[in-house]
Amino acid sequence: MEQTQSLLEHSTTEVISDTRKRRITVWLRKYGKYAILAALVIVPLFGYLGTLPIRLWDESRLASNAFEMYDTGHLLVTTFEYSPDLWNTKPPLLIWLQAGLMKVLGVNEWAVRLPSAVAGLLTCSLLLYLSRRYLNSFWFGFIALLVLVTSEGYITEHGTRTGDYDALLTLFTTLSALAFFAYCETTRNKYLYLVFAATALAVLTKSIAGFLFVPALGIYAIIRGQVLPLLQNKHFYIGLLGCLGVIAGYYLLREAVSPGYLQAVWHNELGGRYLQVNENHSGDFWFYYYGFMELKLTAWYLLVPCGFAVGLLLKNHRMNRLALFCAVMVVGFFLVISVSKTKLHWYDIPLYPFLSLLIAMVVYAVFDALRHLTWVNQHMRSNIWPFVFLFLLAINPYRKTLDRTYTPEENPGDKVFFDIGYFLKDALKGKQDITGYSLLYEGFNTHNLFYLYALRDNGTRLDFQDWTNLKPGELVIVPQEHIKQYVREHYEQEVVEEIGTITKFRIHGKKQ
Repeated sequence: MEQTQSLLEHSTTEVISDTRKRRITVWLRKYGKYAILAALVIVPLFGYLGTLPIRLWDESRLASNAFEMYDTGHLLVTTFEYSPDLWNTKPPLLIWLQAGLMKVLGVNEWAVRLPSAVAGLLTCSLLLYLSRRYLNSFWFGFIALLVLVTSEGYITEHGTRTGDYDALLTLFTTLSALAFFAYCETTRNKYLYLVFAATALAVLTKSIAGFLFVPALGIYAIIRGQVLPLLQNKHFYIGLLGCLGVIAGYYLLREAVSPGYLQAVWHNELGGRYLQVNENHSGDFWFYYYGFMELKLTAWYLLVPCGFAVGLLLKNHRMNRLALFCAVMVVGFFLVISVSKTKLHWYDIPLYPFLSLLIAMVVYAVFDALRHLTWVNQHMRSNIWPFVFLFLLAINPYRKTLDRTYTPEENPGDKVFFDIGYFLKDALKGKQDITGYSLLYEGFNTHNLFYLYALRDNGTRLDFQDWTNLKPGELVIVPQEHIKQYVREHYEQEVVEEIGTITKFRIHGKKQ
């Protein structure tokens, strides 16, 4: 009896074990590929996001704007050194997110950069959603995301790795454009409203840059014969008025609270930036094209025209229309930013999702052909060759992406410049003693100002000091060589400590 019961228990255990194995196998077959894709995307987006100190110029300015908003609670007018900021005149959507995260995560690099990383993740999710719902293909989306996260111009400073506008802008411009594509495919008005909602969010992120895909969308509407139906659609006017109303509402309210704002917007963002060179940021018409070749899309740029051609030649009408749409978006946006007199390397970031889709078309065509090799499928239990092809194609670009994100290094020319940032990061963590010290620094110093704000919020006071008027007994931190030389030549002093390029001095008095 006992032996029979033991056999029954053993048999039951085996059945349960087999059931669990089958469930695990089913789960892996159904969701394992999603888990692998998630890891491939999340690692470069979020890994070591806070390693580098806050960057000059824009990130540090936005970080200071966000801290002051967090500190004062004033949400409408962005400030710099607690006065209305008329140099950075962009609307405050990103700064709202950063200030909110400072309340949750504290005043640190993660709070500043997390909106960009999350925007990158959501942009990847959009491309995957498009692939699954429209093309009914997970693997096309997998390839497009692999291209996107290995593009040097997207996973980079000023892109998804720092607290700048461009990753969040790219999320909303991508959403707006893909919603317009969905409207042209279905004529469903919900997509039309999504176009205008996403466009409003794009403008509230980076002002006029949120409209830069509009010419390309207009060209695509003409190609698809959608201009007249749009003009006859009342929902088009409702959405347009709603979008413009939200945008105009913010700008007019900001002008009412802080007069002179609209004039500053015109000078900084409209005529002053597009029609003439702003702050010496110039380049010829092919500035962005050369950037793709030499720096930002080096592993993939030759596949862009191939992807367009393959996308049009495939016997898949949906793929044909998507290839045409992406090509129009890329060419239209490229022309707009290339004609602009002011050129900066990150102005092309909104192009990368559409470039990734075009590149994915030629890669997916090869991948799919390998999956359907008749002789392989007849003679082998599993066809690994498509995945071998994909691995060999992507391993080097992905390794370079990991090198940039997991072991970030300063450019040789910037290392000395950012040493003070690493020092202040350590001070914020309690690894450096700065009690009673002041900071001597000359030049644009918002990257330092942010850490002074963060230290103050953490209960430690560190202020800038005039190095031409130091008093006996003062303790000073000096990162710049010319100021160290001035201190040595004009004051009786002693070196308290040297940390890399940072020198701490105790001042005894002026030299006679």
